[in-house]
Amino acid sequence: MDIFEILTYPHPVLRRQCEDITNIDEDLLAIARRMSATMYRAKGIGLAAPQVGILRKLIVLDIGDGLLTLINPQIQQCEGEVKMEEGCLCLPSLTVAVPRSEKVQVCGIDLNGKPVTIDAEGLLARALQHEIDHLHGKLIIDRVSRLKRDLVLKQYKKHQAEKK
Repeated sequence: MDIFEILTYPHPVLRRQCEDITNIDEDLLAIARRMSATMYRAKGIGLAAPQVGILRKLIVLDIGDGLLTLINPQIQQCEGEVKMEEGCLCLPSLTVAVPRSEKVQVCGIDLNGKPVTIDAEGLLARALQHEIDHLHGKLIIDRVSRLKRDLVLKQYKKHQAEKK
């Protein structure tokens, strides 16, 4: 299957707000399939549409329990807080300790147009929050202090320059 190119920081699309999806058609289903293939090929556990240049509210996830695809996902409730290292396909080779809610309730729509509510904790809660952040133009570096962000971005830029 054809895969998408994953955009990397500082691509401007990664900072844009996504639009709600109002129609589930064959084009959207094809995008979801390609996003899933892209995520698996990159060995990620989640991918949001803006990471492949599509400004629509669509995410795919697989934390090891099978593929989950959500349209227009929204966090309804949050509980607790835990800080863990996170990486991102848009910031290859970078990890940073990010505080996130320990438990979340997320509502969205599945590919059949049916409403879905997910009560998540642990890695699933973290992955959902991470991918939903992408739909609002937020990256993991936006969840840390300015000092930490400057430090990790300096390391990231150095690593990217070494790869060229």
